[in-house]
Order: sequence, then structure tokens, then C-alpha cells
Amino acid sequence: MGLEIERRYLVDPARLPARRPKGERLDQGFLSLEPVVRVRIVTPPKGKAHALLTVKGRGLRVRAEFEYPIPLADGRAMLALCGTLQISKIRTRLGPWEIDEYLGRHKGLWTAEIELPSARAPLPKPLPAWLTREVTEDPRFTNARLATMKRWHPKALR
Repeated sequence: MGLEIERRYLVDPARLPARRPKGERLDQGFLSLEPVVRVRIVTPPKGKAHALLTVKGRGLRVRAEFEYPIPLADGRAMLALCGTLQISKIRTRLGPWEIDEYLGRHKGLWTAEIELPSARAPLPKPLPAWLTREVTEDPRFTNARLATMKRWHPKALR
């Protein structure tokens, strides 16, 4: 069984390194919210787009995750089925961290996540200065929940 173990943080983009790798665009939609069934179109800065279908179990820090490549045309057709349950973001990797800059109605939200080998695995030290508050256990910051919002607003940080 596939297992995802991750921690998620809010990011202060002003503290990010000015020079960082170009990110890939992720357009994703949710066919189901419970369980989460997500379709994702990944468009790298160079190269061809590809599509993935992912099923996630319950949980925030640790949960079952199954991910499969699917034909790009199928991914685009499935994404259209998602209606408004969609989000877009640019994902950049800095070391073990994945930094997401949300686009569209979620513009202004930045998060970072790190996948860990076990639930008890320590985080790399020192933590980057651009991390602010941990939101791993806050369901408002899951991509599935964000997709249900009309728009993200900084008041959500309270």
C-alpha cells in the first residue's frame, strides 16, 4: 500500500531565495473529496506535460496514497469534469522542500511541504527561515479543501 507522510507549513515568500529553480505548473481537480480522488496535469518549465490520477485516504500527516500516470488527454477530460473543484499552483523544489505558490483565486497563498520516511522522522535542521507556521494538522490548508473555497483570504490564517 502507498503511504504519504508529510508536514506542511506556510511560507513567507519575501524570505525565499531570490534565485531559485523554475517551478512546474500543477493544475489539479478533485473528482471526489472523500476519499480524495485527484487528477493533476503537470507542466514542467521545459518538456512535455503529463497527467496523474491520485487516490488519497483519510488523514493529514499520514495517509494512504495511490498515484498512477494516465494519458494526458484523459487527464484533461477528467479535469474538465471537476468543475470549480480545481486549483492551480507553481511548485518549486528547494532541497527536500516543495514550495507551492498558488494561482488564480488562491493568489497570495504559499505553502511548503516535506515528505518524510516515517511519522517519527525528524525534520531537517535548521528549518528554513522562509517557513512560518506549521499547518499540517489544519484541514483548511489541504488542496482538496482549498479547491472548495471561492477564494483564499489571509484571514484564513487566524
